[in-house]
Amino acid sequence: ITAPGCDLHFMGELWYKLMKELGYDNFGAHGGDFGSGVSMVMALKYPKNVIGLHLNNIEGYYSPYLPNGEIFTKEEIQFECDASDWYDREGAYSHQQRTKALTLAYGLNDSPIGLCAWIVEKFYSWADCKGSLENVFSKNELLANITLYWVTETLHSSIRLYHESRKFPLSFQKDDFVNVPVGIIRFPLEEPFPPRKYIERGFNIQRWTEMPSGGHFAAMEKPNLLAKDITDFFMQISNHDS
Repeated sequence: ITAPGCDLHFMGELWYKLMKELGYDNFGAHGGDFGSGVSMVMALKYPKNVIGLHLNNIEGYYSPYLPNGEIFTKEEIQFECDASDWYDREGAYSHQQRTKALTLAYGLNDSPIGLCAWIVEKFYSWADCKGSLENVFSKNELLANITLYWVTETLHSSIRLYHESRKFPLSFQKDDFVNVPVGIIRFPLEEPFPPRKYIERGFNIQRWTEMPSGGHFAAMEKPNLLAKDITDFFMQISNHDS
């Protein structure tokens, strides 16, 4: 966990090799949070194997390629300003994990209370809980999540991903474009979330779904809505191909 190089690109290669080892030459990919970045890497690098890409989050290290002489739209510029404001309010955790991951890990791996505070604060801030965590999550769900990090002592390996990904971000170059069909599901409290134009500069969007509620932890908050949209998306592209 202290060796360099375990970033989104490395993990994308591992996931691809895993699917091949399991006997799947063709498969779909879904991702949220850093999983969106890993899935993006696979779709970008292995378009003959990835039949479609479904995302409920756009990895924060993603930036599209902008041709010479072209400028972002007002909406895109506003998004970048809003994203900067969001990181100013919410991004202290990210800056620490990107720059001093090991220092933080010593403290959190030594204190269950510290670990609990570090993780639960994000559930409170990023979920659509309307001021009370138990509107969305049970205490058992939250404690199970924290305990997974605690008993496996994997807090450092998880936050080190920020440090490694900072070195090689998903900054699309001239010929980088995800050509496989892409489905986007947008939960209103998932922030910062780019406008469609910003994403379309790098992705072949075939489906865009706006959800009425939900936040960052979509698979826990709105599992049925998320699962249905994933299913509908892959049915859509399957019917189109047939």
